[in-house]
Amino acid sequence: MVEHLYPALFALFVWWFSTGVIIFLDGLPERTFKWSMIGASVVLGVSLFGLAQTATDISLTGAYLAFTFGLLAWGWLEISFLMGYVTGPRKEACPEDCQGIRHFWHGVEVVLWHELAIVATFCAILALTWASPNQVGLWTFVVLWLMRQSAKLNVFLGVRNLSEEFLPEKLAYLKRYLNKRPMNLLFPVSVTLSTVICVMLFDRAFAADASAFEATAFTFTAVMLALAILEHWFLVLPLPAARLWHWGLKSRKARTGFDPVSTKTAGHGLAGGEPAAPAPTAFRTKLPATCEAMPLRALLEAIATGAYGHIDRVKGIARSGDGWIKFDVSGGRPSIAAFAAADDEEPRVVAIGNDIDADRLELAFGACQREAA
Repeated sequence: MVEHLYPALFALFVWWFSTGVIIFLDGLPERTFKWSMIGASVVLGVSLFGLAQTATDISLTGAYLAFTFGLLAWGWLEISFLMGYVTGPRKEACPEDCQGIRHFWHGVEVVLWHELAIVATFCAILALTWASPNQVGLWTFVVLWLMRQSAKLNVFLGVRNLSEEFLPEKLAYLKRYLNKRPMNLLFPVSVTLSTVICVMLFDRAFAADASAFEATAFTFTAVMLALAILEHWFLVLPLPAARLWHWGLKSRKARTGFDPVSTKTAGHGLAGGEPAAPAPTAFRTKLPATCEAMPLRALLEAIATGAYGHIDRVKGIARSGDGWIKFDVSGGRPSIAAFAAADDEEPRVVAIGNDIDADRLELAFGACQREAA
């Protein structure tokens, strides 16, 4: 039981905690990114050294260390991408009419350097652990790599939950490469194949002839794959997955006043209850009427150009002719996407910035509603 329960709990905790730490660091002011990147690079160096040292260690400690080093090596890739240091040659969204092969190639361009960095890191780990008995770190890295590729393709093809709240403002252009739809044809294939492999790994972990090291090693790999499958299901099921890392998202909330999980602002009481006194640089209003995407996008583009003052961020939800939409202005770029609203949601908008022309902005949202009507 020790060979299975303890590794499972350890993998679950490290997966949850390390993800939250990355989200927290990514939500801090951009001036802190270089220090986070330096720290992550030191951790990467230690991890690669550790993988080389544990490659011949087939003790339980060796399995735990190799798993941790493999996961930390992957963490460098996540941080370098989310903080904008290793992304791709293209750093802008596709035009509105971009589609098909051209759209797919643009999607490749925005992550190309990141993908090459993954390949380089994989090759380094493979070389450091080549023909060695302890391959736990390599297995962990490969599982994370393959399942992340699957997740990227699925959000490109279209899923219900795009997890846009995890994207930093400087990567807001990536939202144009995410598609909102209930599911795509790749999703069931991804989940089915990975589930079959996961069952096979668990079967090997619980095999009667498995040594303590093998049981622990296969448990680590199987649990990580199971967690990756769970993350896939988060893409299509109406579950508030972001709440698992609400503590990590607090850095973004503290910096911008936005709560990425609940679409509320800190201290501004958008929905429910008595609203707190707004800050001098905050604008908020409810949107009781229908507002279609086209006039709303025109308004958001005007906001992004400074037509209503220096506005750092706009975020809100509204009813449209086809249901609900979620809209956003971040990093000077507007975006609109379909939104699966809860039964008690209210149409609303919040803007944070300096010298906001609140009266004109209020009238503009009113005109948008009347135009839609």
